[in-house]
Amino acid sequence: MRDEYMKLREYMDESGRTVAVTGAGISYLYGMRRLKQSVGPMNAGRVFSASYIRKNPEKFYKIMKDAFLDATFEKGPSAVHRQLAELEKQGKIYGVVTQNLDCLHTIAGSKNVAEFQGSFQDNICIGCGERYYDYSVWNEGHLPRCEKCGEPLMPASFCREGDANRAAMQTGMQKAIEMIADADLLIVIGTTGFRSDEYLSRMKPGTKIVQVNPSPTVFDSRADLNIRADAAEVFDAIMS
Repeated sequence: MRDEYMKLREYMDESGRTVAVTGAGISYLYGMRRLKQSVGPMNAGRVFSASYIRKNPEKFYKIMKDAFLDATFEKGPSAVHRQLAELEKQGKIYGVVTQNLDCLHTIAGSKNVAEFQGSFQDNICIGCGERYYDYSVWNEGHLPRCEKCGEPLMPASFCREGDANRAAMQTGMQKAIEMIADADLLIVIGTTGFRSDEYLSRMKPGTKIVQVNPSPTVFDSRADLNIRADAAEVFDAIMS
């Protein structure tokens, strides 16, 4: 086993609470598209509005399908998602903090997940405001609609109207901060550091950071250990 892998396993053995922090890298490498690739030249603020969805429900669903849903429900979780779920089951990590919207950690079996940008798990009706806390409404081959009024649903964190977006984001970030504030070890995987200042500033003194990422990021100078390797390979080695 490589020395870096052994050091990570040593850190995990010594840690009272380990939290994984994941970013888009573990999903993009698995087939997820960047949202702007699917939205194209259109303004995201316009696309993610109730007025746009009412006028263009099928276009909106096509954007969601192209950017997220095909990779989420047709390919399913990656090896890394499943490894993190297994590590949580074994008690070796406490949970996952993620910037990803795709619910792949939950689908893989992770129980303690903080989605600080929201996700397809929290949806709102653009008509009556009814909330649907269930990602499976997006796995029926068509745009989900409200059972009460028939209007389309959308992820609350995408909503650009009213307070739904702000509430969804605040809830996710608050949970992320609470998890990270109690951690002895953070394993940062596949993220360049999006909104990292909001949660890293809450770490307690002495918390170690291990970064698993083939490419340099803002975590390079902050990490106690940088592992330049594929995360699936790293976790396969330390779980053996």
